[in-house]
Amino acid sequence: MLGYNSLSFPRPASMNILALDTSTEYCSVALWRDGALCEQGAPAGQTHSEILLGMVDSVLTEGGVRLEALDGIAYGQGPGSFTGLRIACAVAQGLAYSFGIPLVGIGTLHAMAAACGAGRVLCCLDARMQEVYHAAYVRSDDGYVEVSAPRVCAPEAVPGVAGDAWTGCGSGFAVYGDVLRQRYGAALAVVDGSVHPHAGDMARLAVPVLLAGGGVAAEDAAPLYIRDKVALKTVER
Repeated sequence: MLGYNSLSFPRPASMNILALDTSTEYCSVALWRDGALCEQGAPAGQTHSEILLGMVDSVLTEGGVRLEALDGIAYGQGPGSFTGLRIACAVAQGLAYSFGIPLVGIGTLHAMAAACGAGRVLCCLDARMQEVYHAAYVRSDDGYVEVSAPRVCAPEAVPGVAGDAWTGCGSGFAVYGDVLRQRYGAALAVVDGSVHPHAGDMARLAVPVLLAGGGVAAEDAAPLYIRDKVALKTVER
């Protein structure tokens, strides 16, 4: 789906940000152009590398922005699919290198909290191997504050949270919903297992970073895997 939406986020005088995410089975690309957002996304399965550049070209063409006119490129840094994280980072590096465009890695769980929009958000992605990627965020005037850092753990071992009225989101709740509901009990008010990271939210989250002069050079960008010893069995890790 492709189109522009008016956002309430503060609009810089002139800022063009490309964002891309391939951290899950959903592939998305977005262009932030002076406060308007153009986004394209689709379920990709294992075809991210085949369709990603075409989607980049599509949103840049639709937005009337040339690659060299970008002020920054945001990418889904992780956690998520190892292959997907490598694809997003590598493509972002390739696009940014020739023109010295700064890169901003956006946490996928942070982007999920932004997509969910609730006041208190428990973000869980299915990490396979009977584990989940987990983080917790609370909304503030400036966005979302991380109250439990991203980690990988068994669903029955996710960190506890204070207070109630938490919203659980992500594929972790779709796969391990019963275990997670039992773990959080009355603290968990709403569950939406369909929420996944979106490039549009990543573009929006990258705006204040770039306005503050943040970002890294292409050669310094890297994925955030969290699970470092993926080749080992669970008992070995």
